This record gives sequence, structure tokens and C-alpha cells, in this order.
Amino acid sequence: MIAVIVPLVWLGWLVVTEWVPMYPLNDLTPGNLRHRLLAASINYPFPLLIAGGVALHQTWSLIAATALCVLILVGHVQSWWVPYFGTATPQQRETYLRDYTRTLKVIPTQGHDVVIDVQHLVVGVLSLVMFGTTLAATLAG
Repeated sequence: MIAVIVPLVWLGWLVVTEWVPMYPLNDLTPGNLRHRLLAASINYPFPLLIAGGVALHQTWSLIAATALCVLILVGHVQSWWVPYFGTATPQQRETYLRDYTRTLKVIPTQGHDVVIDVQHLVVGVLSLVMFGTTLAATLAG
């Protein structure tokens, strides 16, 4: 049951932080509306598919849900941690400057082109929990 709930919590966090103004946790300026709509159309189906796959509790659906969790983790690492510890692409820097420069951060910012903010640290933790619970459901399945 937890493996069904966690993806929905993940989705809820995304919806709230992408649509409810809570500055400095998020920065919902009108200039980033198009980007938020695109991100929503790409990201929102994933947790629904994961929760559905776990709820269906078939071998194929559990494996598919776990694979989707892996894709989410890889995307998160590629979007935030690789640019933080390595070199950000021009697109990553542009998105960061437009949407996340003014958001709340708790990790060091000096010397980094892209710095993960609190909003996305929570996404990362929830992504790990989602992967763990989905994997546990798959292995127990």
C-alpha cells in the first residue's frame, strides 16, 4: 500500500510546488508558465503509472513501475546533481537562471552554475523513497 501512496505524494509535492506560490520555496513568475506546463505534461503521468503498476500487482506492471522509478532518478540526477558537481549545459544554466536563482537553497552555492534548491531536494528524497518502496513491492511480488 505504501508503494502506491508514495508516488501520489511525489505527484502532490510537484503539483503544489509548481502551482501554489510559496516564495522563496518556489518562484512562480509569469515568465516560467510555459516551462511549468511542459514539465507538468512530461512529469505528472509517471507517478500515476507507477502507482497504477504497483496497485495492479502483476509481475510485468511491477517491473515497469520499477523501471519508471529508475528513469525518474536518472532524470533527477542528470538535471540537478550532474550540473551541480560537474558542468551545466547552456540550457540548464538558462533554466536555472530563469526559474530557480531566487529559490531557497541549503547546500553551498558558491562556484556552482546550477544549485539544487530545497524544492528539488525534497523531490530527490521522494524519488529515492518511491524507488525503494516500488522495488520492495516488486521483489515481494
